[in-house]
Amino acid sequence: MAKSKNNIDSALKNDAASVPENPRTSLSAAALKQAILDHLTYTLGRLPEVAPRQLYYKALALTVRDRLQHLWSHTTHTYFADVGFEKIACYFSAEFLMGPQLGSSLVNLGIESEVREAVTELGKSLDDLIAHEEEPGLGNGGLGRLAACYLDSLATLERPAIGYGIRYEFGIFDQEIHDGEQVEITDKWLHWGNPWEIEKPDVAYYVNFGGHSESYHDQLGRLRWRWVPHQVVKGVAFDTPVPGYRVNTCNTLRLWSAEACESFDFQAFNTGDYYEAVDNKVSSETLTKVLYPNDEPEAGKKLRLMQQYFFVSCSVQDMLHLLHLSGQPLDHFPDRFAAQLNDTHPSIAVAELMRLLIDKHHLDWDPAWNITVRTFGYTNHTLLPEALETWSLPLFSELLPRHLEIIYEINSRFLDEVRRRYPGDDQRVARLSLIDEAGGKRIRMAHLACVGSHAVNGVAALHSELLKTSVLKDFYELWPERFSNKTNGVTPRRFMALANPELSDLITRSIGGGWVTQTDELKKLELFAEDAVFRQEWRGVKKTNKEKLAAYICKKTGIELDPAWLFDIQVKRIHEYKRQHLNVLHIITLYCRLKSDPELRIPPRAFIFGGKAAPGYFLAKRIIKLINAVGEAVNNDPDVNKYLRVAFVPNFNVQNGQLIYPAADLSEQISTAGKEASGTGNMKFTLNGALTIGTLDGANVEIREEVGTENFFLFGLTEDEVVRVQREGYHPAAYIEKDPELAEAIHLIASGHFSHGDTEVFRSLVDNLRQHDPFLVLADYADYVACQDKVAEAWKDQEKWTRMSILNTARAGKFSSDRAIREYCDEIWNVGSVPVKLPIDEPGFLT
Repeated sequence: MAKSKNNIDSALKNDAASVPENPRTSLSAAALKQAILDHLTYTLGRLPEVAPRQLYYKALALTVRDRLQHLWSHTTHTYFADVGFEKIACYFSAEFLMGPQLGSSLVNLGIESEVREAVTELGKSLDDLIAHEEEPGLGNGGLGRLAACYLDSLATLERPAIGYGIRYEFGIFDQEIHDGEQVEITDKWLHWGNPWEIEKPDVAYYVNFGGHSESYHDQLGRLRWRWVPHQVVKGVAFDTPVPGYRVNTCNTLRLWSAEACESFDFQAFNTGDYYEAVDNKVSSETLTKVLYPNDEPEAGKKLRLMQQYFFVSCSVQDMLHLLHLSGQPLDHFPDRFAAQLNDTHPSIAVAELMRLLIDKHHLDWDPAWNITVRTFGYTNHTLLPEALETWSLPLFSELLPRHLEIIYEINSRFLDEVRRRYPGDDQRVARLSLIDEAGGKRIRMAHLACVGSHAVNGVAALHSELLKTSVLKDFYELWPERFSNKTNGVTPRRFMALANPELSDLITRSIGGGWVTQTDELKKLELFAEDAVFRQEWRGVKKTNKEKLAAYICKKTGIELDPAWLFDIQVKRIHEYKRQHLNVLHIITLYCRLKSDPELRIPPRAFIFGGKAAPGYFLAKRIIKLINAVGEAVNNDPDVNKYLRVAFVPNFNVQNGQLIYPAADLSEQISTAGKEASGTGNMKFTLNGALTIGTLDGANVEIREEVGTENFFLFGLTEDEVVRVQREGYHPAAYIEKDPELAEAIHLIASGHFSHGDTEVFRSLVDNLRQHDPFLVLADYADYVACQDKVAEAWKDQEKWTRMSILNTARAGKFSSDRAIREYCDEIWNVGSVPVKLPIDEPGFLT
């Protein structure tokens, strides 16, 4: 972690020396030490002399949270002080992969050195306490991590914001590797409690499920509708502070937890039915038990739809309640809130806001629809048609009968508009309909999001263009003005300042510390690429980071890696389209070359993998097995392990990602062109000086444009070429027949060479490649291997490689989440900067 006081001017902080120190807010080491002791004694009820490390961590977290609470309360007061209150961005996401909070909070507050001093005086190690934090697994990967980066940037840019999501009791599973295979372990992230959140039982809303709707006439004789539910669940708010970097702004992440309206039935208990007495509590709280239940069985699909509606309903009710507290009329709602739907999961919000406005607040359809469309924006994150969420009509009708009626009405009015625009074009009408009539009827949630939002965006330039020509083509032709691109970004605070403190210090000593919030300033590093002394320091930092990662991998797996080797890294969700198996085929090819030619000398390389496969995704889990099987053969073969090593890092998450990204020499971004929406791991690697080998897919296109074609290893079919190959009839076996190295690699896998003679273990994977290969692994193999040979050649010239590394970091400023959030705020949400000022005698940052 960077030395905090070295990176900011002392004038940024108020001088509180002239007033008595407040034990809840003071930033001095002495006050922090006393606050830790107080929390141990008075909050946690333990004697400091015998308290275990877990409670020291918790006391420290509560001490830091006190300082955040100080800023948090002033932020809330600032946003709502005026009668009109400031416009707030509300980010709806089923995932928030926030990562550990202690380290990032210290970076943003700028008190790492004071806290380290306080903890040291208590006989503890700050690094040990930071490492002790349990990571909230409230996301599956890129979607949830993007949401977390955006909350960080919103606070840093002083933009009013609330993140809305679900407080899953059990997050994404912990991954262990047994006999080379993924084993899923329950993620009990709340086992020791969560000191960063504050439960607010008074902020709670009721959410209905099932039942039926019925019509009635109000006192003025107007026809109205009401929902008579079968089940009612209560959603309770749990708030977490989200501080900005060296500003007073501290925004809110509000996650909803499900509770029973009545947790104990005395009548059932008194009649002897003890199980029924608590049945409602158990069934209600199951709703937020686990992130992404297996949705293959019908029960899993039902729970997932219930989760999505639950958090959306709580969030929209909360926004309406905040508007009511301000005393403003409903037609001001879109002027006070901008709600962004992070993919299709929250898109039921469109129908829910309409229901509340019409059924509860008795607005007529047209003004309610105007409010709804002006409120919502929709971010699409996928080009895979099968990933665009749909729900069967029977399931939807069973759980949300009133919403189905509203969606029918939205669809009817929308398709009337389509028919007026395109008379006689029944096929277009069918394609645009919110209801898919083919086979069993299904509700198209992406269509609902497009119709109910005033803005629709993709997450990389290529992705946004492909949306216009593929999955959302008809909507783009109907409303081209709604579409835009907002290329993803990542926060440099967590993924550079926190994750790579040595590099951050080197950069700050060279160009100043402004780059942490103004990443365009990284361009100043270009001048240092020709400085031999600077290049040597740069390599020294990378070596240190590789040593840390090597030690971690050895501890977790027993595999020893030499930090002097090229670290070739692919960490991301395991999926066929991300093509980890293409990477493995290259490893097998190098293995075969070394085995067939004992005199061959190649630059030593460590291949490092990480990532989780969905529990029900069989082929992805076979890929993990293959990586580990090939690794076992390579690592234990003295003919090749002098040049090749393979390691799979178990349980890839934000915490170990902070070790991995800074240590990479080569970043593998090798998905099939046209399949990855954007990616953010590619950006984290680039910011930390890794060179990329990749296809023209997702944000790779823009990364290559920014860093320069000469500093990017490009291979593979383009998106247009992928389409052409598939259209003309793709025959993967033909590629095997004409490429001896590929044929040998496939044969070794199929023959059981890497599975102790068992030819069945990888049969499904081999058959898939030989007969189908839906993501063109074999079509790109030869070009990929040739490009990897260029990587090996470039690695031999360390001075040139270091120049390329420096230029990758220097030109990666575009990929900050701050840039992305400015674009959202200025071009979609219309949410301005609202600096938070503190009284002059209180510790904080002057604005």
